Amino acid sequence: MTFELDHIGVAVESLEKGKSFYEALGLGKMSVETVASEKVTVGMFELGNDSRIELLEPTESDSAVGKFLKSRGPGIHHICLKVSDIRATLKALKAQGVQLINEEPKVGAHNKLIAFVHPKSTGGILIELSQPQGDHK
Repeated sequence: MTFELDHIGVAVESLEKGKSFYEALGLGKMSVETVASEKVTVGMFELGNDSRIELLEPTESDSAVGKFLKSRGPGIHHICLKVSDIRATLKALKAQGVQLINEEPKVGAHNKLIAFVHPKSTGGILIELSQPQGDHK
């Protein structure tokens, strides 16, 4: 199995407020997509090494990101690792006793297959696994 950094997810109260710093850095235009299943609007900034900074604005207060903001405030929400075979990765992690939030992948932003690993098994960091589908990187 190979792993690459796909993106770092940052919880923000609004994309408008959150994007100002990254635009000031010169990261260019932010692409925006709503992921209804996760109750978030996602703003992505592409980085030169084929990874991204992902801003997460909750569309509902009861979403995972909404609850995160309420309890912790804005900040790093998760780290996403790109994998070549998400199902095999999940199976291997489960066999090693790793606690998964999603035992089966679901479709996330950019039509990627995604699944989350529980922070209890990762030293306190929410880890997202992501596998591109089709022509998405």
